[in-house]
Amino acid sequence: MPVPDYQSIMLPLLKLVSDKQEYKLNDVTDILSEQFNLSEEEKSELLPSGQSLLFSNRVGWARTYLKKAGLLDAPRRAAIIITERGINVLKQQPAKIDVRFLKQFPEFVEFQTPKKGENTIAEEIVTIDESSSQTPEEALENSYQNIRKALAQDLLSKVVSLSPAFFERLVVELLVKMGYGGSIKDAGRALVTGKSGDEGIDGTIKEDKLGLDIIYIQAKRWTPGNVVGRPELHKFVGALAGQGAKKGVFITTSE
Repeated sequence: MPVPDYQSIMLPLLKLVSDKQEYKLNDVTDILSEQFNLSEEEKSELLPSGQSLLFSNRVGWARTYLKKAGLLDAPRRAAIIITERGINVLKQQPAKIDVRFLKQFPEFVEFQTPKKGENTIAEEIVTIDESSSQTPEEALENSYQNIRKALAQDLLSKVVSLSPAFFERLVVELLVKMGYGGSIKDAGRALVTGKSGDEGIDGTIKEDKLGLDIIYIQAKRWTPGNVVGRPELHKFVGALAGQGAKKGVFITTSE
């Protein structure tokens, strides 16, 4: 089954700790993953940032919301235990526990209400729509990814509008900034006039700071959608062979 959203995890989580014993959050996560019949692939699914596991993160947010509503307590770091309020809630046999359900508790309402002067973007995301399946962290990450994608498109449009010589210099500077050996001056020797003396090669960069191997570069500033085809790549391979080169990097604004 798909990884359940954090609101769907709340009731199973509360039921799991209903014996009033203290549980480690990692143990709870493992037990819940079995209850939801998650596959190994689903257990390994990551957030968009790739920094944490999706299911583990959602269990963490379910725990946070239940704690803010006073249904769970955290006697120590990464540990949880049910409270008397949590026991009383389970006695009501609710069909579901979600954000709407938790709003009956004043502490939770206070948690979701931004304080005066603190209504930042982050605060607005914490007060996420109660019908949303995304945790605040997921909403923030997805917003970040959307902004990053839009910025990338804007940068690409700007680069395409400039000259091919600018793009060639940009590629070399990028590789130097990424930590490859050599300097902008060394790498740009073939780029001074905006074209290389060797057909199909626009510049060189040292693979590491010791300069043990040279990578030859070809940069094509083509309009997106105008696909770089076999002839251009064959020409580049031929140029590499002419230099006795072992390695080359072909970079384009297209595909």
